[in-house]
Amino acid sequence: MEKISDFFGINVFSDSVMKDRLPEDVYEKLKNTIKDGKGLDSSIADTVADAMKDWAIEKGATHYTHWFQPLTGITAEKHDSFISPAEDGGIIMEFSGKELIKGEPDASSFPSGGLRATFEARGYTAWDPSSYAFIKDNTLCIPTAFCSYSGEALDQKTPLLRSMAAINKQALRIAHLLGYSDVKSTNTTVGPEQEYFLVDKELYNKRPDLIFTGRTLIGSMPPKGQEMDDHYFGVIKPRVAAFMRDLDNELWKLGVLAKTEHNEAAPAQHELAPVFTTTNIAADHNQITMEFMKKIALRHGLVCLLHEKPYDGVNGSGKHNNWSISTDTGINFLKAGKNPEKNQLFLLTLAAVIEAVDKHQDLLRIAVATAGNDHRLGANEAPPAIISIFLGEDLTSLLESVESGVHHDAVKREKMKMGADVIPEFRKDNSDRNRTSPFAFTGNKFEFRMLGSASSISDTNVMLNTMLADVFSEYAEKLENAENTETAVNEIIKTALHNHKRIIFNGDGYSKEWEEEAERRGLLNLPSTVDALPLLKSEENIALFERHGVFNRAEINSRIDIILENYAKTVHIEALTLIGMMNRDVIPAITAYTNSLCETVNNKNLIRADSTVEYELITKLSAANKEIFNLTAQLKMAVSSAERSKDVFERANEYHAVVLKLMGDIRKFADSAESVVPASYWPYPSYGDLLFKI
Repeated sequence: MEKISDFFGINVFSDSVMKDRLPEDVYEKLKNTIKDGKGLDSSIADTVADAMKDWAIEKGATHYTHWFQPLTGITAEKHDSFISPAEDGGIIMEFSGKELIKGEPDASSFPSGGLRATFEARGYTAWDPSSYAFIKDNTLCIPTAFCSYSGEALDQKTPLLRSMAAINKQALRIAHLLGYSDVKSTNTTVGPEQEYFLVDKELYNKRPDLIFTGRTLIGSMPPKGQEMDDHYFGVIKPRVAAFMRDLDNELWKLGVLAKTEHNEAAPAQHELAPVFTTTNIAADHNQITMEFMKKIALRHGLVCLLHEKPYDGVNGSGKHNNWSISTDTGINFLKAGKNPEKNQLFLLTLAAVIEAVDKHQDLLRIAVATAGNDHRLGANEAPPAIISIFLGEDLTSLLESVESGVHHDAVKREKMKMGADVIPEFRKDNSDRNRTSPFAFTGNKFEFRMLGSASSISDTNVMLNTMLADVFSEYAEKLENAENTETAVNEIIKTALHNHKRIIFNGDGYSKEWEEEAERRGLLNLPSTVDALPLLKSEENIALFERHGVFNRAEINSRIDIILENYAKTVHIEALTLIGMMNRDVIPAITAYTNSLCETVNNKNLIRADSTVEYELITKLSAANKEIFNLTAQLKMAVSSAERSKDVFERANEYHAVVLKLMGDIRKFADSAESVVPASYWPYPSYGDLLFKI
C-alpha cells in the first residue's frame, strides 16, 4: 500500500522541487520573495520558467495556464500549450519568464462593477510567487493576481495580498516594540472548515431547482430530519467514504493539507477541515478543494452541493474561518501561554481584535453577504447576523481584571475525571465552546463562523487583516511615543476594553433575549445583503482601506455593484426557475391528481356525503393550485418590475423585499400540496429521497 508521504505534493512545484531544480542563487532569491514578501527579482524569471516547464512536462503536462480568481466566486483559466514551431517543421517546447510573470486574458467578460467598459477588453494576470504552481488535468497552473489595464484589482487574490502586507507591516511594529527584535515577518494563518452536501446524481438531474440554483426551491420535509442527532459524527456510509478517500488522495497530491472529515448535523451533510496554513495559500487551497469536491463527487455518481441552504428545514452549510497571526520565529500572537495575565503580546492582540471587531462590525457582515448565506444566518442553525465575540468566562474575567486594575488569579486547568479508573485523566480547556457565536476565541485562534460554504475565504480575511492592521497601527503609534512601554500597553488595553467590551457576549446567540440585548448595546443587526452592502461605501470605510493600500474608492464602489448585481441575478434565476417548475410541472401534477379524484367520485356515482375524503382533497388541492397559479403570475410580474429598475441597489432591494416573499408564499402552497399528492403524480424526487438515499 502506497504511503501518503510518498505522493503528498507530487503535483506541486514546491519548495523541495525548486531547491532541487533551480541554481542555488536563483532558489535563494525566489525563497526570499516567498518568505519575506520582497519584490521579485525579474532576472531569475526565465530560469524559474524553464525549470517549471521541464518539471511539468516530465509529469505529462502539455499546457500551462494563469490560474486566477475573478469576482465570480470560482476560479478561471485559459490554457496555452508549450509548443512552438521549429525551423525544420517540427516543434520545440518553450515557456519563458515573460509568460510566467504576465498573462493577458480578456477582462471585458468578468465582473468589474463599472471599472471596465465592455469594449475595454485588456486585463492582466500576474504571477504570485508566494503560492506554489501545481499540475491539474495535464496543465501547469500558475496562481496569479488579476487586474485591469489601469491597475485596479478585478479578483479575490490581489486585495488579500495587499491586506497581508498591511497587517505584516503593523504587526511587525508591535512585535518589535514589545521586544521581539528578531522577528523579520509575520503572517496571518487560516484553517477553513468546509461544509457541503452530497446528493445522488440521478435524483439531482430530476430537480431543475438544484441544477439551476444549487438549492431546492420547494420541498416538503420528510417525517425524519436531523432531530435525532444521529447523523452528526455518525458512521460514514460506504459510498460517501469512498468519495472522501478519493478526494483526500487528489488533494494531497496537490499539497492541500486535508486533515479532518466527518458527517455534519444534517442528513447527507459533511465537512472537510485542513491544517492551518498561510492565508493566501489557504485561500487558493480552499478554491481547489471546492473544485475537486464537485469533480470527484461525479466519479461516484454524486453531486456536491456547496450552496449555503440547499434544503429548507435542515441545517445549512458554512465555512468556519479559523484565523490567527504568527511570526517567522514561531510566536503566535493569540497564544495565551501558561501565564496569560503576564503575556503582553497576547493581551494587546486580544484587545486589538476586540476593538477592531466592535468598530468594524459592518465589514465582517459585508464579508459574508450573499443571497445564499442570507437564508442561513440567524436561522437557529448558524450564527446570528449580529456580530459578537465569545471569549469564555475565564478570559473575560481576566480582561475585566485588567480593565479594573484588580489582580486576577489565573484559573488552573482542571483535570477531567470520567469516573472510570481505566480512562486516563486529561486537562480541561479553560472555556467551553459556543457554537452560537459568530466570532469565538477557541484557543490560539479566532473562529469566524458566519462565512458561507460557497464563498471564497478571501473577502473575510481581507476584512480581518485590514481591521487589525488599522488598530495595530494606532497602538504602535501610541507605544512609539510612550515613555514607558509596559505602562502604555496596560493603558491601551484598559481603554480598548472600556470602549469596546459591548461586543463581548458569552451567552446564547440564538435567543430572542440576545437580539434585544444587542440592540440595547447599540450593536448592528443587518439581516440581509441589501441591508449590509451600502455601509461599505461609508467615508470611514473607504478611508480605512485607502490608508492601508488594500482598496481604493473605485475598487470599493465596483465591489458593491458586483455583490448587489450578483444578488439580484441569483434571485432572478431562482424566480424564473420556480415559475417554470410551477407552470410546467407542479400545477399540471396537482391538476392531474385532482382530476383522478374527480373521476373516482364520478365512476362510483358517489354523493358528497359518501366521499368526504375525496371531496376534501379536491377542495384543498384546487384551492392550493389556484393560489399557486395566481402567485406565480404575480411573481412573473414582480420579476419584470425588478428588472426594469436601472439602479442596482433598487433592483436588489426589489428582489429582496418583493420577489423572495412571493417565492416563499408559493413554496408554502406547493409544499402543502406535495404532502398529500401521491409520489406517482409528484414530478420531483422528495426531500426524503434527496437526503437519505445515498
